[in-house]
Amino acid sequence: MLVTSASYRRTVPRARDLGIEIGRLPTGPANAITDVAGVRVGHTTLIEGDDVRTGVTVVVPPPEPLFAAAHTINGNGELTGLEWMRDSGTLTTPIGLTNTHSVGVVRDALIAAERPGEWDWSLPVVGETWDGFLNDINGFHVRPEHTFAALEAAADGPVEEGSVGGGTGMVCHGFKGGIGTASRVVEDGWMVGALVQANHGRRRRLRVNGVPVGERIGPEVVPLPASEAGEGAGSIIVLIATDAPLVPGQCERLARRAGFGIARTGGMGERSSGDFALCFATGNRGLVAEQPELALRMLNDGRIDGLYEAVIDAVEESILNAVLASRTMTGRNGNTVHGLPRELLLEALQAGASVTSST
Repeated sequence: MLVTSASYRRTVPRARDLGIEIGRLPTGPANAITDVAGVRVGHTTLIEGDDVRTGVTVVVPPPEPLFAAAHTINGNGELTGLEWMRDSGTLTTPIGLTNTHSVGVVRDALIAAERPGEWDWSLPVVGETWDGFLNDINGFHVRPEHTFAALEAAADGPVEEGSVGGGTGMVCHGFKGGIGTASRVVEDGWMVGALVQANHGRRRRLRVNGVPVGERIGPEVVPLPASEAGEGAGSIIVLIATDAPLVPGQCERLARRAGFGIARTGGMGERSSGDFALCFATGNRGLVAEQPELALRMLNDGRIDGLYEAVIDAVEESILNAVLASRTMTGRNGNTVHGLPRELLLEALQAGASVTSST
């Protein structure tokens, strides 16, 4: 079964549908990274037979160079194209997300989709997390046409979450994980959106709004996946977009704050984890090499703390949305990863709130 996101209609509740609100800032209209004008998201989901559970997700920014930067939280993973981003301070391609062993084919497909001329070149950005517990990762099932389909399906508005696209075979805090997204509007009116591919964390450390729900929903209630790699041996990719007029150094500082959102949910960047964050800003446009001089805008650093708060809250909610949207899945070798039962989550949060109020 090959599914793209072109015909997507939301059918599963998100955190806010369940009354769970992260932070104090309001969300954008779709509560998604696509609330930043000009940003689109597309998926191709591959579910075939008993052992193919993978896919491709693309985040497509406005089609011109944008100021950007990345931050490595723990480096046991891959996000291509970062050296030129660090040198130039710009993002010039769509961003692909897929499984660990399909980075190359997605990267090449992004180049082919741009149809560069004889003397043109491209260094696409592609991130990965490992889906080998549920997916036949060494079967190399992701092909160029799957990336082309995700690009074709890319759209603004609501974003499909959970076990879709690059997140199809992922595990998060011992529950089924995948793609999640959220957004925030800061007091100055700037929009901040985040999207995660969540494949990280241990069950007992999972926290929601500070409540240790993972301790309350133990393996005796919802079984842990019997992964050969060991619980918590995964990764997370965080993509952040904003319409604020940021320069590259400010983008890098927003990317660093993604780690706070990951930590709030109980992530800690284990040795075996590949945890990367990338931020791009659409507030400066027309950054073309042909012009001898460029007129730039820069947010006053005295106003940047609001963006930090927005990033942290949006990343935390994105991770929760990724888990809430994912249902139990069985894949390679009959391996099963259970979804997080919503009623158990709400019971755990209620119990946590009761403990807090009594103290």
